[in-house]
Amino acid sequence: MSLLVIVRHGQSQWNLENRFTGNVDTPLTDLGRHEAREAGVLLKKDRFSIGFTSTLQRAIETMDIILRETGQTDLPIERSDALNERMYGDLQGMNKAEAEQRFGAEQVFRWRRGFADQPPNGESLKDTSMRVIPYFESTILPCLQTGNDVLIAAHGNSLRALVMKLQSISPEDIEQVELATGIPRQYTFDPATGTFELLPK
Repeated sequence: MSLLVIVRHGQSQWNLENRFTGNVDTPLTDLGRHEAREAGVLLKKDRFSIGFTSTLQRAIETMDIILRETGQTDLPIERSDALNERMYGDLQGMNKAEAEQRFGAEQVFRWRRGFADQPPNGESLKDTSMRVIPYFESTILPCLQTGNDVLIAAHGNSLRALVMKLQSISPEDIEQVELATGIPRQYTFDPATGTFELLPK
């Protein structure tokens, strides 16, 4: 069995300000750095073979902090924009409460949680999955298949797209899945069956 751990980055400045962040490269807050350290404490017993992040600083710094806590600062890391947060288009930078006032709470919910709903000039979760999943299958999955334990630090929606695949979640049910910042989610991978199992918290 191989281990796959995914972690959404710690709180970012625009998370704190309740703004649509998307692929804008906002930094972590002090709380976000604390969340990353706490994730590292939870993962101290694990030894990873390789790590993957997006190209955005909040995911990169989260990975760096986790690895300092686990004593694995020499872990090889691959960065890819395939793991970047979804592009929220015209909503990027907008306060979420203001967006609900302007567009209606139901429409904003559909843009945030729906699978195929595209915000104006932005990516849907479906669009996001169309870059995340091919990258996972071509680059990350082979590491797991050869017995390596893998750590991924990325974003709420790029990881939701991955969780859909790992757990065979339907487009309808993914609407109810939200990943908290800085909380590791652990899976075992069985190379004999090609299946993933979510480990209890």
